[in-house]
Amino acid sequence: MHSRASFACIPDTSRGRLHPEPGGEARGPRNIFQRDRDRIIHSIAFRRLRYKTQVFIAPDGDHYRVRLTHSLEVAQIGRTIARALGLDEDLTEALCLAHDIGHPPFGHAGEDALEAAMAPFGGFDHNAQTLRTLSKLESPYPLWPGLNLSWELMEGLAKHNGPVLAPNWALSEIDAEFPLGLALHASLEAQIASISDDIAYDNHDIDDGIRAGLLTLEQLLELPFVERRWRAICDRYPGARHETLLRELIREQIGVMVNDVIETTRARISAAGIETSDDVRAAERTIGGFSDELAERERTLKSFMYANLYHHPTQISAAERAAKAIADLFEAYSRDTALLPQEWRESLPVEQPMRARHIGDFLAGMTDRFAVNCHRDIFGGEHEGFGK
Repeated sequence: MHSRASFACIPDTSRGRLHPEPGGEARGPRNIFQRDRDRIIHSIAFRRLRYKTQVFIAPDGDHYRVRLTHSLEVAQIGRTIARALGLDEDLTEALCLAHDIGHPPFGHAGEDALEAAMAPFGGFDHNAQTLRTLSKLESPYPLWPGLNLSWELMEGLAKHNGPVLAPNWALSEIDAEFPLGLALHASLEAQIASISDDIAYDNHDIDDGIRAGLLTLEQLLELPFVERRWRAICDRYPGARHETLLRELIREQIGVMVNDVIETTRARISAAGIETSDDVRAAERTIGGFSDELAERERTLKSFMYANLYHHPTQISAAERAAKAIADLFEAYSRDTALLPQEWRESLPVEQPMRARHIGDFLAGMTDRFAVNCHRDIFGGEHEGFGK
C-alpha cells in the first residue's frame, strides 16, 4: 500500500452509502472504495460496454477499441497518476471504470439522437445517466435499489468535469435524495479520472484512426509537437518497423501527458495550500490537470482529431444512420409499448414524462448490436453496416 496524502479521499472517513448495509463495510478485507470498484466490474451495465462505440460504430474489426477497453485503459492511466500523487487508487480506478456506463449505443451520435427525442421530456445526458444507471437501474441486491455506491464515488461521477450548476432532471433527482454538493469541485481522484479519460482517447483514437485508414501519419505530422517527437523516435530506433514506431509515438505521448499532469497538479496543490480533500472541493479552480502549455497543445490535437477523424465523411455517414436508428426506435416504443420486453412493459409508468424517460432508459442501456437487431426486428430488412 502506497502512502496516502492528506488531501486524498480516505476510505475510513467516507461519507458512506445512501442505504445502510447489514454489517457495514466490516465484512472482509475490502474497504468501501474497493467494494465500489468490484460492484462496478461485476455489473451488467459494465459488461455491456464491450459492445458500445468508442470511435467506430459497431466495428467489424477485432482490434478497435470499444467503451470497455477504453475504460480499462483510462483506469490504468488513472491509477498511475493517483499513485504518484498519493491519492486513493481504488476510488480513482472505480471512477475511471464507471465514467462511461451511461453512454447510449452508437457513441455521441446515439446520445445526440436520444437527447433530441427526449427534449420534450427533460432531455438526456450521458453523465447523469451513468449515475441513474448505477443508483436505480442496475439493481442486483434484495434490500435496496442500485449498487448503493459510496458518496465519494457518486460525487466524483457527477462532477468529474467540474461543478454542475444546472443539473438535468436525472442528476437533480439523485442529488435531492443523496446531496452531492454539485456547486463545488469534485475530489482530486475524480479530477484525475477526468484528465485520464482525455489522455486515453487523445492518443488511442489516433491509433485506431490510422489503423482504420481514416487518418494518415502524414496528416498527424502536420502538428509540430507530434512531428518533433516522431523524428526523435525514428532517430532513436533506425530500421524499426513503421507500426512499431507508431506505437512508440503513442506511448511517448501518453507518458509526456501523464508526467505533465503529475508535475502540474503537485505545483497547484502547493500554490493553493491544499491540505485536505475539502480544500480540493472548495478551491477556486480545478487542481488536477495539464499545464497551460500542454493544455494548448491538447486543444490543438483535439481540433485536429475532430477535423480529420471524428468528422470524417465515413464517420458522419455512419453517425447519420445510427442517429436515425435511435430516433426510429424511440418513436416505435413510444407508439407501441408492446414492442418493449416484458420486464420493461411491466414497470412502464403511466404518466409522462416518466413514461418517455423509462423508454429512454431502455434505449440508453442498449449495446450497438442489440440496437441494430431491435431496429431490424421492428422495421425489417438488414440495417446497413455502420463503421470499420
